[in-house]
Amino acid sequence: MQNNDFRRLRGSRSPAEFAAAVRRAAREIGEQVACDARYIGRVEAGEIRCPNYAYERVFLSMFPGLTLADLGFSARETVRGRGARGRGDDAPADPTIHSNEESDVLRRAFMTSGTVTMAAASLGLGSAPSTPASVSSTPITSGIASGTHRRVGEAEVGAVEDAVRHIRLLDDRHGADGLYKRAAQPLRTAYALLDASTTSRQSMADRLHTGAGELALSVGWLAHDSGRFDDARSHYAEALATARVAGDAALEAHAFSNSAFLARDTGRPREAVRAAQAGQRAAQHVASPRLLSLLTLREAGGWAGLGDRTGCEQALARAKSLFERGRAEADPEWMSFFGEAELEGLEAQCWSALGDWSRAARHARRAAALQDPHFTRNLALYSAELADDLARAGAPDEAAAVGQGVLDLLEEVQSSRVQTMLTATSRVLLPHGRSPSVAPFLTRHTEAVRGA
Repeated sequence: MQNNDFRRLRGSRSPAEFAAAVRRAAREIGEQVACDARYIGRVEAGEIRCPNYAYERVFLSMFPGLTLADLGFSARETVRGRGARGRGDDAPADPTIHSNEESDVLRRAFMTSGTVTMAAASLGLGSAPSTPASVSSTPITSGIASGTHRRVGEAEVGAVEDAVRHIRLLDDRHGADGLYKRAAQPLRTAYALLDASTTSRQSMADRLHTGAGELALSVGWLAHDSGRFDDARSHYAEALATARVAGDAALEAHAFSNSAFLARDTGRPREAVRAAQAGQRAAQHVASPRLLSLLTLREAGGWAGLGDRTGCEQALARAKSLFERGRAEADPEWMSFFGEAELEGLEAQCWSALGDWSRAARHARRAAALQDPHFTRNLALYSAELADDLARAGAPDEAAAVGQGVLDLLEEVQSSRVQTMLTATSRVLLPHGRSPSVAPFLTRHTEAVRGA
């Protein structure tokens, strides 16, 4: 059923003009929405019966005094019930958060919290321990700012670990661009706690070092994915130093994995090879074939960047053999993203770097088909890789169709990495701009870039 109320509010403005107004209104209240004419059309056609929370806040700020019902939307609980997971019916459900209102409230509590203790208390994952009110309501930084020492307990360590999990969760669903700056404060707090705290239990100290290092890597990845490469390098180096101080081989391997990825992305393929190989040496102390597989794929990417097809093929063969050994109890928690889809996606990137576009497209297509929809950012990434490979392989119509799908995903995900890839694809497709299959994609992409 069409949303005539929303259509009346648009008035004489075109869908594109109204979408631009929505984006401006979002920026004024500190939100980020990738609204375009296509999204407005979906709302007016009744395809989106209830907006996600970000769009809800924007629409209500644009039309003060009106409710969602006044805007022609259905009540949130009638659209998908508890399965909506707090984002409205224009976004897939997130199975890791358990109530509609809680999802958004907790996300914003993490973003604005000045302490990791408050992050844990507010986000309330099942793994977070119950803590006395005197602990959970006291900012960690209160004792640190004055230079005093405090004893680390389960509450503080658990808070750091939960902050890591939530950054990863939010990145999987929403991408890095809107998260990086807000995630920096919990990281600073974690390292301040590490410097100022004492503990009589070595196991607690080890967990705190690991948690702080993993938090540095998570924040570094947000910087990496949003194009802040110098910041990413600094965070990765910080995590590597933490790993070596703590003697944590798994954390060291993780830091080298991210460093290799960054080196490849910034045009330093030989450094990527060295970092990946160093990571493999560290990973020999971790009983995880999948960790070794990922690091070997990082090495393959470096060889591809150097134009060494033989070195790349040998590394890919080793990576696949390690991957086929299956999961192990020692697999690090952060590797939850590394399944068959990521294996295919990383191989696609290798063939793309070597200029074998058709082969790259085959692997990118498999990656997108195999990807768990929960990892929205990765789905957008694999699809963007596929669109570019198809464009360069001489299949412009199919590339444009896949590109349209990526633009749909960018309504939910903010990733400079994906946006940059799509811009490169649009340039390749420009000579086909008069094609009825390609022109709509190019027009829509141009509108999205102008509105960003």
